[in-house]
Amino acid sequence: MSVYTLNLRVFWLLVSCIFGVLLLLHHSVLLETEERSDGCSDQGNESISLIKYVFAFALCYFFIRYCSSQPGQTKHAVHVAGKPSGPTRELLEEHFERYARLSPHVLGHSKAHVAKLVSELVRVGRADIIPESSLAFRGDFVQIGSSYEEHKVGSPDCFDILVPLRLPRGLKLEPRSYAEKCGGAPLVTLETPRKEEWPKRHKAFTDTYLHSDGSPGVYRLNPDSVMRWFYCASQRCLSAVRYPFEQRCLLSLSLIEGQRVQLHLTPRSDYVCCHISMGVRLIPALPLGDSAFLVASPGARRSEDLWTIYFPKQEQKLLGWLKSKLPASSCHLKCLQLLKEVRDLGGQTLDQPAGAKWKGVLSSYVLKTAWLRLLLSTPSEAWEDRHLLDRIEDLLRFLKDGLQTRSLRHLLLGGDKKLLPDSVTLPKICKETVPSNLWAEFSVETLDLVTARLSYSWTHLPRLIRLGRPQRTTLGRGVHCKHIDAE
Repeated sequence: MSVYTLNLRVFWLLVSCIFGVLLLLHHSVLLETEERSDGCSDQGNESISLIKYVFAFALCYFFIRYCSSQPGQTKHAVHVAGKPSGPTRELLEEHFERYARLSPHVLGHSKAHVAKLVSELVRVGRADIIPESSLAFRGDFVQIGSSYEEHKVGSPDCFDILVPLRLPRGLKLEPRSYAEKCGGAPLVTLETPRKEEWPKRHKAFTDTYLHSDGSPGVYRLNPDSVMRWFYCASQRCLSAVRYPFEQRCLLSLSLIEGQRVQLHLTPRSDYVCCHISMGVRLIPALPLGDSAFLVASPGARRSEDLWTIYFPKQEQKLLGWLKSKLPASSCHLKCLQLLKEVRDLGGQTLDQPAGAKWKGVLSSYVLKTAWLRLLLSTPSEAWEDRHLLDRIEDLLRFLKDGLQTRSLRHLLLGGDKKLLPDSVTLPKICKETVPSNLWAEFSVETLDLVTARLSYSWTHLPRLIRLGRPQRTTLGRGVHCKHIDAE
């Protein structure tokens, strides 16, 4: 991204040239006037001569200003004046309050509205008796993501909900690590035990949801089939609960790219604060044990039947444990929120391919992983609010060091015993798996470019904030919802 800076030497030279041209034009007009003169008074000529002297004086003044600027002195002066010094604490606080911080009222009311809708939806889809040859909702849901971990920025318009599923009665699936891919989230397959008789007895379910992995008598659960079933089941449940909610907002459900079920809420009135149109991503999940879940891997090929592991309960428990150790005036959440702002502002001028790589390398989960690692390895008193600027710089330095070494280890995969407290329990398959490098899938060139742009974004953050402000909103700030007192 290029930003224009005024070159004073060129400016004064241009002004001198303009005045010179005006003086020449004035002189030529004066000559024509003298040729047509019929002997009248010279009073007009005297005033014109005065104007000519003023023009000449101005021309000499601007030319002297230009010549008095020596090349070496000018270069040095411009360099010092335009040298980026990074953001100040006052600038960060102002930007956080106006553009990053969510309104607690709007966020709380939006979460309550989403929770009420989703709880009714999964209640309708719950099966009291485990089905013999079909999937079903377990009847509960898990709220995940930044909106529920208190570090979301911008607007509370997007929520992630895990919807646990029940497998058919009698079907046993064993998780196995998928070692062909390194990096990214941990990947596993769900396979039936060898020579299992259940798939043969329930051929309809096997043909719809299970794929053979090439080994005789071994089948894998297919994520795409589960997603299609989940979308159709969610449509039926939404139809059953739609009427009471559509007095407040319009509801619609869509399957995006065959990999994501999105519930859209468009408000009819001011019941949902500030008329925020919200999107709720419903994620079908299979319990893995120890409060971990398996969800369909978004980047896997259809033939691979891969699932990735989510640790929502472990991460929430870890955040609660850290919050109890940190001081009351801790800046740890604000630090992560401002880091997300640095990422978003730094990538706002990139084209689509470059922006996708930028967001991929510095995804929200990557930033949260680096943030948690720094939190766990830094004394709690260092996170007092007065150290905000120092902690952001530490976090940026931690990210740049990791980018230069091409490595950022997954915090929970492999069970980092040196950092994690004993209260965080993990499934056996996660403890036995080697830690995953979240940047292993990216090339060296991409990581180098992200490193350079991350440094540039922080150093030039005041300028990026000025450029990004017209596109940013303060949605939901200072608006009182008349319905909140009635609930």
